[in-house]
Formats: sequence, structure tokens, C-alpha cells
Amino acid sequence: MSTRRMRVWPGEPSPLGATWDGRGVNFALFSENAERVELCLFDASGERELDRVELPEFTNDVWHGYLPDLRPGQLYGYRVFGPYAPDRGHRFNHHKLLIDPYARMLHGRFQWNDAVFGYDTGDPDPDLSFNVRDSARFVPKCRVIDPAFTWGDDRPPRRPWHETVIYELHVRGFTKRHPEVVAPLRGTFAGLASPAIIRYLRELGVTAIELMPIQAFIDERQLRERGLRNLWGYNPLAFFVPEPRYLAEQSLHEVTTAVRQLHDAGLEVILDMVFNHTAEAGPEGPTVSFRGIDNASYYHLDRDDRRRYRNFTGCGNSLNLHHPRVMQLVMDALRYWATQVHVDGFRIDLATTLARGEDETFDRRSGFLDAVQQDPVLAQVKLIAEPWDLGDQGHQLGQFPPGWAEWNDRYRDIVRRFWRGDEGLVAELASRITGSRDIFEQRGRRPWASINYLTVHDGFTLEDLVSYGDKHNEANGEGNRDGPAENYSANYGVEGATADPEILRLRRRQKRNMLATLFLSAGVPMLLAGDEAGRSQNGNNNAYCQDNDLGWIGWSLLDSEEGRALQAFVRAIIRLRHDHLVFRRRHFFHGRVIPGTAVRDIVWLMPEGRQAGDEDWRAPHGRFLSYVVSGEAGALHHSTSGELESDDSFLVILNARDEAVQYLLPNISPPGFWVRLVDTASESGLGDGASFGAASLYSVEPRSCLLFCCLRGGSPLPSSLEP
Repeated sequence: MSTRRMRVWPGEPSPLGATWDGRGVNFALFSENAERVELCLFDASGERELDRVELPEFTNDVWHGYLPDLRPGQLYGYRVFGPYAPDRGHRFNHHKLLIDPYARMLHGRFQWNDAVFGYDTGDPDPDLSFNVRDSARFVPKCRVIDPAFTWGDDRPPRRPWHETVIYELHVRGFTKRHPEVVAPLRGTFAGLASPAIIRYLRELGVTAIELMPIQAFIDERQLRERGLRNLWGYNPLAFFVPEPRYLAEQSLHEVTTAVRQLHDAGLEVILDMVFNHTAEAGPEGPTVSFRGIDNASYYHLDRDDRRRYRNFTGCGNSLNLHHPRVMQLVMDALRYWATQVHVDGFRIDLATTLARGEDETFDRRSGFLDAVQQDPVLAQVKLIAEPWDLGDQGHQLGQFPPGWAEWNDRYRDIVRRFWRGDEGLVAELASRITGSRDIFEQRGRRPWASINYLTVHDGFTLEDLVSYGDKHNEANGEGNRDGPAENYSANYGVEGATADPEILRLRRRQKRNMLATLFLSAGVPMLLAGDEAGRSQNGNNNAYCQDNDLGWIGWSLLDSEEGRALQAFVRAIIRLRHDHLVFRRRHFFHGRVIPGTAVRDIVWLMPEGRQAGDEDWRAPHGRFLSYVVSGEAGALHHSTSGELESDDSFLVILNARDEAVQYLLPNISPPGFWVRLVDTASESGLGDGASFGAASLYSVEPRSCLLFCCLRGGSPLPSSLEP
């Protein structure tokens, strides 16, 4: 270690982190309970410690100092001194090099070694031992950066919620095997911003990509011991740092450049943020950052036994947002990604954990939700809650405040079950496909509060949903015990791959049925990357540790006729949604007569032509649903420029029965025709534009979805049918 004397000035307690101001670097670290903090400086390799500098000032629970001789690129870490007293919640151990919670970039990778633990791993009671091994060799180093980036005329798309179509993808998994992305860029942000990827997203028709966690994370030790790696990233280490393995050149500019190019293409970027827990896990986890900086402040500890962590997440710990500095960390991270990286929104993982009050129950007026709602930056971006966690009363769908959208798992389950053939679900299905008004219509919330989805990263892909009756997670090495047991799936006669043409034909139809339902439903549709091409994970519904061909998108799917046909169907149904506002309404349906007209905004019909009554909704064997949505309903609303909005009227038929249904097409006034736009019984899934007279009988094929457009008299064809 160098003996040179490093100049150290008092510096400032704000902002937290390492801040380059053009002359030197200010370091500021919050720790309410520490007794001393040393800043450790490393050479460019990160392997040799050059100097240790004690931060000279302690102001408002922040240790700080200014080093005028340092420049961007400097590698550093902290050693924090204080009591090792687990019974009081303190786990300080100055032998452990610690990552700055406000670090912007990391150098090197975390390595599992007994030295990274604050206790002796051989001790039967970890809280009674103290590990004096130095962990610096095994911990990434923080890197001081110059955050300057020329954004030019970057204009975030700011697409309204009701026009949004979300596509959930993984930066690495989406680009790793793409043949048109040059090999060095595959799996990185540079690859995500490549022309081929952006062209694909635009042609698909999605408007926003929701990126699975991109913040730096750790591979769990048990995975490394099994020769596996964490792919998904829900094991966060540093909230401001992009995961190094997603960067081709280890520069934040790679991320900002990607965001800029996606914006230029009209695409929004939503980040999946994991603030509910950290990679340090429970008391037997490693000491790499928060635990060693101020365990009693950062983590939610058991009131009766401060050695134990409250675990609402199933991951060993929960961040303590009741502490103002921890709340500040979360808010600062969100603002950082929104203002410095220009992302357009956030999906908050296990958001119920962040909204638990002092009594540990969910509180829709919790400090976190109130802080976000009043924040002038965050109130302007898209906010999505995963409205549950694993604690008591953790499922809180519909309980988040105005301004938030929520992943709607009830939509997922009911659509899966209906098309699987489960009976007696038509009443709830009607609620789900019209925006889940029963869940969300409160305090001025709109249909866009419901994020509708069939599949996401967690669970079966759409292909596996129609190919497997049970999960097959053996590749994870956990004895197939991991992942949800109930998937509301079906294999239609054979588990997994088959050459049976009838089974394959039915599987293709069922995929089209569910996709058509998704994109014709009120609310915001979300599509899992790869579902549009029939991607399979071989029945694995928890592929979090499959950083390999199983977890990556196989683009060769689009070389097959089946893959291209499904993709074409998805593109067409998304385009149809974009073209017709009745499928992306800004207000809920109410079934009332539209003022100034003689029609209702939505009418539910039985096959024989009469309107559905109470007895029909309660029918225990119901597996058929049809309805007409009126384009005149738009006359209730004005566009942002003040113009009245109207649209065509449509008939939707969903038949989950095993037999054909003779259906009396509704009357049209003035007289006209019903034009077939979607017919999932066909291999393309698309209608042929054939017209059918009102009040005529139509044979609805088994397990099929139909969409008709109403043409009155000499009305022109809807735009969706134009070449």
C-alpha cells in the first residue's frame, strides 16, 4: 500500500456517492451507527489497494470527504468500523470491503469465497463468530464516473397509457442469439440498440419495452456450485449500476445511447426495479454493502430479535423504507434512472413490500407511495406495481393509488382457465376483458390501471402453456420443487413435444385464442418476448438460472412456417388494436345507453341473439361469451385536441366449447353486414374480409375466437382491412 500523503478536504455530505465536479471527487456515505469510515483506493486493475483515507467529517449521519487529486476512473470501496453486535442489529466488520450504495459503475466481478462473510462459516451459530479475513480480492470495486452525456434533442415518446403495448424482454436473453447482431454485442445494451433489434420491435408494433432487471446483481452461491448462473437478475447488489455483463464497453454511455436510439424509434423504456431486498440475503448471507455499512438502518429487522430479518420477499431480507435515508436511496435511484438515463417508467418488483407500514401491513398511504406520488419527476413517468409479496396479506391487486398501473394476475388466470375449458367463468372473464372495472374503478382510475398479460418471465411461455400440464424444472437442480405448481395449462393429449398433427393444430389455435383475447381486451396488453414466435423453455416455469440456450430467445423459430405465421398474427392483431380506439378505451364500459344515440357502449349477447341475463352469467357450465362494442361510445370522449372521437363497432365471439355453436349475428341499423377480421380457427388466425348479413346464422368453430366489424349501408371498409 502506498505511503504517499493523499490530500483530503472536508467535502460535503450531499450528494451521496462519489461525485466528480470537474476538479476533484466528493465522497459521501450514510451510516448512522458507524464509528469510523475508511475510503480504500485501488489501481486500475482493481487488484492492488493503493491507499486508505479516513473520511474526515460526519454530518447528519453522513461520512464525507473531498479528494482534489482524484479523477474519473478511480476505483474505490469502503471499510466501515463499528460494533459487531447482532443482538442489537449491528454487523459491522471492517475486514470486509464494501460497495458504495450510490456507486454508478463497478469494476470486476463478485466471487464467492468464505472471506466475504462477516462470520466464520464453520461456526454453528454465525452470530457468535467474527471473520477477520480480508474480502477485497473477491468484491467488485466501485468506479468514479463522469456522467456527462450529450442527449441533444432526445424526446421521450410519452405515449399515453391507453395507446401503450408493452413487450417484456431480457437484455441478454433477447439479443444473445440474434443472427443480425454482431457477435461482440450480443447480450448487451449495444446489441439491444442495433438496427435489427429496433426494426424488429417497430415492425411487431409494441410501443414500450419492459426490461427485466438491469442493475448489478450477484449469482447465488448455490447456483455457482451447481454450475449455473442467475439470468433474470432479481438479486440486486447496486441500484444505480448497470449490470457489467450487459455492457460491451463497460460504460454508462452504452445504456444512455441505447435509450436514445430506442426513443428515436418511438419506443419507451421501462425498467424492472428490485428494491424489496438485496443480494446480501438473510443473516447467513455475505457482507458486501448495506449489511456492513449500517445493517440496523438498511434492513427491516424483527422487533423482538434484532438478529433476525423480516422477510416479506422469500429472499432473506427486506429493505427498511421506514428509515428516511433508505427511502432516500430508493427515490434517488428512481430519479437517477429517469433524469440521467431518460427511462420512461418503472415496474416495481414485489411492490407490496415497499408499501408496508410501521405495523407491517400494506398501506396505500405508505411513505413510499406518498413520496412517489408527490415527486415532480416520478409523477410524470409510467409506474407499474407488482401488487403482491410473500408476506401476510401480501396480495393487494387494485389497492395501489391513482397514477399506478398494476400487473393483473387475475386477468392471466381467468383467460388461461377459460380457454383451457374450465366452466362457469364467463362472468369474471367479462370483467377482465373489459378492464377489470370491479378491481380498478376507484378514485378516478382508468382501464389502463390493469396490465393484462398471459405470460411473463416468471412461469410458462405461451408455447409451454399449451404443451405441458405440469412444470419440468429439473434443469434447475432443485428436484423440480421450485416454480409454481399450478399453471392453468394443458397439453391436449401429449406432455411436451409431439408429432401428432391434430394436437399441434389445436395448440396453435389455443395460442391464437389467448393472444386475440389479450389484444382485444381493455387495459394495457403486455407480451412476453418470444411468445409471438412460439418460444419454449421445455416446460421449465422458473428459468431464472438458465443463462443458456434454454433461457435465451431462439431466433431460428422465425425460420419455420409456424413461427412466421404466429408472428404475423400478432403483428396484425396489434395493428388492429392501434387502429381502433374501442379496444384501447380511456374509460370503463358501463353498459349504458350512449347520450345522443340509441345504442349501449357494450351489449352482451347469447348465441340465439338475445341479451345475456342474470341466469346466463350464473350458468355453471358456461364456456361461451360474445358482445358488441359500439364505436359511437367514443362520442362520450374528446381527444387531447378537443375533437370528438368515434370508431367502428365490433362483434367479439369467444367459444371455448368443444363443439361448434350456431350463432345468430346481431341486427344492424341501418341495414348492413358483419365483416370477418379475425378467425382463430383458420391457420393464419386472420379473417378474409368476408361479409355476412345481419340476423343470419353463423357456425362458430369449437375453441375459436372471432372478430367482426359492423358495416352499415355503404360504409367503407375499416382501415384494418386495407392492403
